[in-house]
Amino acid sequence: MVRPSQLTLPWEPGSALGRADFIVGLGNAAAVRFVDSWPDWPGPAALFGPSGCGKSHLVQAWAAAAGAAVFAASTLDQDGIAALDPARPVAVEDVERAPPGEGRDRALFALFERGTPFLLTGRAPPPEWPFALPDLGSRFAALIGLPLWAPDDALLAALARKLFTDRQLAVPDAVVMRMVTSLERAPGAIREFVAMADARALAEKRPVNTGLIRQLLEEAGASS
Repeated sequence: MVRPSQLTLPWEPGSALGRADFIVGLGNAAAVRFVDSWPDWPGPAALFGPSGCGKSHLVQAWAAAAGAAVFAASTLDQDGIAALDPARPVAVEDVERAPPGEGRDRALFALFERGTPFLLTGRAPPPEWPFALPDLGSRFAALIGLPLWAPDDALLAALARKLFTDRQLAVPDAVVMRMVTSLERAPGAIREFVAMADARALAEKRPVNTGLIRQLLEEAGASS
Protein backbone atom coordinates (compact mmCIF):
# COMPACT_ATOMS: atom_id res chain seq x y z
CA MET A 1 0.00 0.00 0.00
CA VAL A 2 1.34 3.42 -0.92
CA ARG A 3 0.46 6.68 0.74
CA PRO A 4 0.40 9.55 -1.75
CA SER A 5 2.42 12.66 -1.11
CA GLN A 6 0.36 15.58 0.14
CA LEU A 7 -0.15 18.55 -2.14
CA THR A 8 0.09 22.09 -0.84
CA LEU A 9 -3.27 23.65 -1.67
CA PRO A 10 -4.22 27.32 -1.47
CA TRP A 11 -7.43 26.48 0.38
CA GLU A 12 -9.31 23.63 1.94
CA PRO A 13 -13.11 23.28 1.87
CA GLY A 14 -14.94 23.34 5.16
CA SER A 15 -15.54 19.87 6.51
CA ALA A 16 -18.96 19.00 7.91
CA LEU A 17 -18.29 18.38 11.59
CA GLY A 18 -21.76 17.92 13.04
CA ARG A 19 -22.77 14.82 14.94
CA ALA A 20 -24.95 13.68 12.04
CA ASP A 21 -21.86 13.82 9.79
CA PHE A 22 -19.80 11.53 12.02
CA ILE A 23 -19.40 8.07 10.52
CA VAL A 24 -19.98 5.30 13.08
CA GLY A 25 -18.26 1.94 12.64
CA LEU A 26 -17.13 -1.01 14.75
CA GLY A 27 -13.90 0.77 15.66
CA ASN A 28 -15.54 3.84 17.21
CA ALA A 29 -19.04 2.75 18.28
CA ALA A 30 -18.22 2.54 22.01
CA ALA A 31 -16.70 6.03 22.01
CA VAL A 32 -19.71 7.44 20.16
CA ARG A 33 -22.15 5.83 22.59
CA PHE A 34 -20.30 7.33 25.52
CA VAL A 35 -20.09 10.82 24.01
CA ASP A 36 -23.77 10.70 23.07
CA SER A 37 -24.67 9.87 26.68
CA TRP A 38 -23.67 13.39 27.83
CA PRO A 39 -24.42 14.77 30.39
CA ASP A 40 -24.74 11.38 32.11
CA TRP A 41 -21.01 10.74 32.27
CA PRO A 42 -19.60 9.02 35.37
CA GLY A 43 -16.36 11.02 35.12
CA PRO A 44 -13.78 12.54 32.79
CA ALA A 45 -12.93 10.58 29.66
CA ALA A 46 -10.30 10.34 26.94
CA LEU A 47 -10.66 9.60 23.24
CA PHE A 48 -7.52 8.03 21.79
CA GLY A 49 -6.46 6.65 18.45
CA PRO A 50 -4.34 7.34 15.36
CA SER A 51 -4.35 10.61 13.47
CA GLY A 52 -7.42 10.99 11.27
CA CYS A 53 -9.57 8.49 13.17
CA GLY A 54 -12.22 11.11 14.02
CA LYS A 55 -11.26 12.34 17.50
CA SER A 56 -11.46 16.04 16.64
CA HIS A 57 -14.71 15.59 14.72
CA LEU A 58 -16.31 13.83 17.69
CA VAL A 59 -15.01 16.51 20.07
CA GLN A 60 -16.46 19.27 17.91
CA ALA A 61 -19.82 17.50 17.68
CA TRP A 62 -19.90 17.05 21.46
CA ALA A 63 -18.78 20.63 22.09
CA ALA A 64 -21.61 21.96 19.93
CA ALA A 65 -24.16 19.89 21.85
CA ALA A 66 -22.72 20.56 25.31
CA GLY A 67 -21.61 24.17 24.88
CA ALA A 68 -18.07 23.11 25.71
CA ALA A 69 -14.85 25.11 25.42
CA VAL A 70 -12.20 23.34 23.33
CA PHE A 71 -8.46 23.90 23.81
CA ALA A 72 -5.30 22.54 22.26
CA ALA A 73 -3.10 21.15 25.02
CA SER A 74 -0.20 23.26 23.75
CA THR A 75 -2.12 26.46 24.59
CA LEU A 76 -3.21 25.51 28.11
CA ASP A 77 -2.41 27.54 31.20
CA GLN A 78 -3.74 27.30 34.74
CA ASP A 79 -5.07 30.87 34.81
CA GLY A 80 -7.10 30.23 31.66
CA ILE A 81 -8.76 27.18 33.20
CA ALA A 82 -9.41 29.07 36.44
CA ALA A 83 -11.12 31.87 34.51
CA LEU A 84 -13.67 29.50 32.96
CA ASP A 85 -17.18 29.12 34.31
CA PRO A 86 -16.78 26.09 36.65
CA ALA A 87 -19.93 24.55 35.21
CA ARG A 88 -18.82 24.84 31.58
CA PRO A 89 -17.74 21.56 29.94
CA VAL A 90 -14.19 21.48 28.59
CA ALA A 91 -12.29 19.43 26.00
CA VAL A 92 -8.50 19.42 25.57
CA GLU A 93 -7.02 17.97 22.39
CA ASP A 94 -3.67 16.29 21.67
CA VAL A 95 -2.64 15.99 25.31
CA GLU A 96 0.50 13.92 24.79
CA ARG A 97 1.73 16.05 21.89
CA ALA A 98 2.20 19.06 24.18
CA PRO A 99 5.46 18.82 26.16
CA PRO A 100 4.86 18.00 29.83
CA GLY A 101 5.76 20.89 32.09
CA GLU A 102 4.56 23.34 34.69
CA GLY A 103 2.01 25.16 32.52
CA ARG A 104 0.37 22.23 30.76
CA ASP A 105 0.41 19.87 33.74
CA ARG A 106 -0.98 22.31 36.30
CA ALA A 107 -3.72 23.38 33.88
CA LEU A 108 -4.72 19.75 33.30
CA PHE A 109 -4.59 19.03 37.02
CA ALA A 110 -6.85 22.05 37.60
CA LEU A 111 -9.39 20.45 35.27
CA PHE A 112 -9.39 17.28 37.36
CA GLU A 113 -9.75 19.36 40.53
CA ARG A 114 -12.91 21.06 39.23
CA GLY A 115 -14.79 17.83 39.89
CA THR A 116 -16.88 17.99 36.71
CA PRO A 117 -16.59 15.64 33.70
CA PHE A 118 -14.44 16.74 30.77
CA LEU A 119 -12.94 15.25 27.62
CA LEU A 120 -9.30 14.78 26.58
CA THR A 121 -7.85 13.38 23.37
CA GLY A 122 -4.55 11.83 22.34
CA ARG A 123 -3.05 9.19 20.11
CA ALA A 124 -1.84 6.75 22.77
CA PRO A 125 -3.91 5.32 25.65
CA PRO A 126 -4.02 7.81 28.57
CA PRO A 127 -1.73 5.76 30.89
CA GLU A 128 1.03 6.24 28.29
CA TRP A 129 0.74 10.04 28.15
CA PRO A 130 3.84 11.85 29.45
CA PHE A 131 3.66 14.00 32.57
CA ALA A 132 5.95 16.05 34.77
CA LEU A 133 3.58 16.43 37.72
CA PRO A 134 3.47 13.04 39.53
CA ASP A 135 -0.16 13.38 40.64
CA LEU A 136 -1.20 13.91 37.03
CA GLY A 137 0.03 10.46 36.00
CA SER A 138 -2.40 8.74 38.34
CA ARG A 139 -5.22 10.93 37.04
CA PHE A 140 -4.41 9.96 33.46
CA ALA A 141 -4.45 6.29 34.41
CA ALA A 142 -7.89 6.64 36.00
CA LEU A 143 -9.54 8.23 32.94
CA ILE A 144 -12.31 6.41 31.10
CA GLY A 145 -10.38 5.46 27.95
CA LEU A 146 -12.36 5.24 24.70
CA PRO A 147 -10.43 3.98 21.67
CA LEU A 148 -11.15 4.93 18.09
CA TRP A 149 -9.42 2.19 16.15
CA ALA A 150 -8.33 1.83 12.54
CA PRO A 151 -11.40 1.74 10.29
CA ASP A 152 -12.67 -1.13 8.17
CA ASP A 153 -13.45 -0.95 4.44
CA ALA A 154 -17.02 0.21 5.00
CA LEU A 155 -15.96 3.12 7.22
CA LEU A 156 -13.10 4.14 4.90
CA ALA A 157 -15.48 4.12 1.94
CA ALA A 158 -18.03 6.17 3.87
CA LEU A 159 -15.27 8.62 4.83
CA ALA A 160 -14.16 8.97 1.21
CA ARG A 161 -17.74 9.64 0.09
CA LYS A 162 -18.15 12.27 2.82
CA LEU A 163 -14.90 14.00 1.88
CA PHE A 164 -15.91 14.13 -1.77
CA THR A 165 -19.34 15.43 -0.77
CA ASP A 166 -17.68 18.14 1.37
CA ARG A 167 -15.97 19.24 -1.85
CA GLN A 168 -19.27 19.06 -3.76
CA LEU A 169 -18.02 16.19 -5.90
CA ALA A 170 -20.22 13.28 -7.00
CA VAL A 171 -17.96 10.25 -7.38
CA PRO A 172 -18.92 6.73 -8.55
CA ASP A 173 -18.74 3.88 -6.02
CA ALA A 174 -16.17 2.14 -8.23
CA VAL A 175 -13.82 5.09 -7.72
CA VAL A 176 -14.29 5.02 -3.96
CA MET A 177 -13.63 1.28 -3.69
CA ARG A 178 -10.54 1.54 -5.92
CA MET A 179 -9.14 4.11 -3.50
CA VAL A 180 -9.98 2.10 -0.39
CA THR A 181 -8.39 -1.10 -1.68
CA SER A 182 -5.26 0.60 -3.07
CA LEU A 183 -4.28 3.20 -0.47
CA GLU A 184 -2.85 2.86 3.01
CA ARG A 185 -5.67 1.84 5.36
CA ALA A 186 -5.70 5.08 7.30
CA PRO A 187 -8.12 8.04 7.32
CA GLY A 188 -5.23 10.43 6.79
CA ALA A 189 -4.26 8.69 3.55
CA ILE A 190 -7.86 8.90 2.28
CA ARG A 191 -8.02 12.62 3.15
CA GLU A 192 -4.77 13.38 1.37
CA PHE A 193 -5.76 11.43 -1.72
CA VAL A 194 -9.18 13.11 -1.97
CA ALA A 195 -7.44 16.50 -1.80
CA MET A 196 -4.98 15.38 -4.49
CA ALA A 197 -7.76 14.08 -6.76
CA ASP A 198 -9.78 17.28 -6.36
CA ALA A 199 -6.75 19.46 -7.12
CA ARG A 200 -5.85 17.45 -10.23
CA ALA A 201 -9.44 17.45 -11.49
CA LEU A 202 -9.64 21.23 -11.08
CA ALA A 203 -6.26 21.82 -12.72
CA GLU A 204 -7.04 19.60 -15.71
CA LYS A 205 -10.79 20.41 -15.86
CA ARG A 206 -11.76 16.74 -15.77
CA PRO A 207 -14.11 14.68 -13.56
CA VAL A 208 -12.95 12.56 -10.64
CA ASN A 209 -13.50 9.19 -12.29
CA THR A 210 -11.86 5.78 -12.39
CA GLY A 211 -9.35 6.91 -15.01
CA LEU A 212 -8.15 9.84 -12.90
CA ILE A 213 -7.91 7.71 -9.77
CA ARG A 214 -5.96 5.01 -11.63
CA GLN A 215 -3.55 7.62 -12.97
CA LEU A 216 -2.96 9.14 -9.52
CA LEU A 217 -2.45 5.72 -7.94
CA GLU A 218 0.09 4.80 -10.61
CA GLU A 219 1.91 8.09 -10.08
CA ALA A 220 1.99 7.40 -6.34
CA GLY A 221 3.46 3.95 -7.02
CA ALA A 222 0.42 1.83 -6.19
CA SER A 223 -0.12 -1.24 -8.29
CA SER A 224 -2.83 -1.05 -10.92
